[in-house]
Amino acid sequence: MKFKSVLYDAETLNRSIKRIAHEILEHTENPGKLCLVGIKTRGVPFAERLSECIEKIEGIKVPVGVLDITSYRDDLKENALTEPEISLTDIGFDTEGKEIILTDDVICTGRTVRAALSALLKMGRAEKIKLAAIVDRGHRELPIRPDFVGKNIPTSKSELIKVLLSETDGKDSIELYEK
Repeated sequence: MKFKSVLYDAETLNRSIKRIAHEILEHTENPGKLCLVGIKTRGVPFAERLSECIEKIEGIKVPVGVLDITSYRDDLKENALTEPEISLTDIGFDTEGKEIILTDDVICTGRTVRAALSALLKMGRAEKIKLAAIVDRGHRELPIRPDFVGKNIPTSKSELIKVLLSETDGKDSIELYEK
C-alpha cells in the first residue's frame, strides 16, 4: 500500500465529529432514548467521542455499546447450519424502544453495516436505527446509506481510506492510500 495524502488533520476530523453530534441531536425527537453502538474497531471510539460531544451540548450522557460483527459477515466461509454468535459485543443497555445510532469510521460497500444490522436486530426491536460514518467513499454493493456523514470522499477501487483515531492508532487523521 502506498501513501498518497492526508485528507483531514486532527483538528478537521474532530470538528467533523462535533458537527455530526449536532446533526444527530437536530434529528432526534427524544434524546433520552438515544444510544450509540460502535462497530469494532474504529466505530467504538467514534461513538465514544459523539457521546462526549452530546453530553457537552445537551448535558445528557448517551450510553455507548460495542458491536463485533465478525460472525455476521457474509464474506466468511462458515457452516451454513451453524447459528452465528455475537463474540466480543458489549452492549450494556436494552435496545428495545431505543433510537440507536450505529457508528463506523468508513462506509464503502455497505456489507459491514448489513452485518451490524443483523446482529443488532437479534438483540431486540429498537424504535429506530440510524447510521453515522466519518467517511463515505461510495462503491455500494447494498442499498445502505449513512444518515450522518462527516465527509463524502469519492475514491477509485484501487484507493483506500484510513481513518486514524488516537484511541486505536495514536493520532487523528484521515489518509488516502493506493492499493
